[in-house]
Amino acid sequence: MRVDLFDFDLPPAQIAERPMSPREAARLLHVTPTGFFDRTVGDLPDLLRFDDLLVFNDTRVIPARLHGTRPADGVRGEAKVEALLHQRLANGCWSAFAKPGKRLKSGDLISFAHDLSAEVIEKRETGEIILRFNAEGTAFRDALERYGEMPLPPYIRRAQDDQDKDDYQTVFAAKDGAVAAPTAGLHFTPGLLEKLRLRGIATETVTLHVGAGTFQPVKVEETDEHKMHAETGEISAEVAERLNEARAAGRRIIACGTTALRVLESAADENRRFHAFDDETRIFITPGYRFKGIDALITNFHLPRSTLFMLVSALMGLDRMQAAYQHAITNGYRFFSYGDASLLEPK
Repeated sequence: MRVDLFDFDLPPAQIAERPMSPREAARLLHVTPTGFFDRTVGDLPDLLRFDDLLVFNDTRVIPARLHGTRPADGVRGEAKVEALLHQRLANGCWSAFAKPGKRLKSGDLISFAHDLSAEVIEKRETGEIILRFNAEGTAFRDALERYGEMPLPPYIRRAQDDQDKDDYQTVFAAKDGAVAAPTAGLHFTPGLLEKLRLRGIATETVTLHVGAGTFQPVKVEETDEHKMHAETGEISAEVAERLNEARAAGRRIIACGTTALRVLESAADENRRFHAFDDETRIFITPGYRFKGIDALITNFHLPRSTLFMLVSALMGLDRMQAAYQHAITNGYRFFSYGDASLLEPK
């Protein structure tokens, strides 16, 4: 499909710079096959069925943006370098996006602090570089906490502050590895989860370590030419079995966020059964895709021409989602990571 079919115009003023407080006060656009209904996230206990199963992503965002210096080498002068870590690899290596990436070459050493540095060991055609750090495990995690910054999305123009350390983390955050938040989960609080529990709505967690590739624009003209970045996901055998039991009982499985959806779809077979999953996924969902893992979706509003807008269009239909987004724009909904949410219920 042509990528420009997934374009739309968004007034910059509707890009959220901060989340709502309290979190569940964010607006919620309920999209069904027959209508659009303006709600709030706090209305979810009344909108969902009593036996629905909500699935959340328990990844934790790490302070993955680092600022360093590449020293002069006799040919090139000293250069400041910003590295946004993307995916953990083996042996102390990370895939990263760097600015200015074109000026780096294999063998360059980047100093981020007196006790944290990395060597460029590879440059890839996808625009990523591979960095080998001088620390691993707990030592590397501690260094990131000291020197790294929370990787706020590029469309948030203001400077980040200490408030973002809490705002850009979900209440489910447990497993280090994401460099972008699973933003639909940002709307949930312990109080809202308790209301859902009292309604009989169960919850499960899966893991998808969201990569910086989620913010990379689709630069090709046709969707089948786009190459997805890999992200690491996990579903335990116990969670897979409980999901299968829920499905056998006729309960709906609702993904909270496109990241939870993507790992659920990666773990489901053609018979709609889930299996334990611990692997990379490059799943790319566009209209025509047959969903195997989920029955509905809670998600934020996504960027034009993005893989995530393509995903929600696959679930609800492109025309339906274009109309839903126009409704949201006309009615002043707040967009993107810190913005409002939608509940998408297909036929």
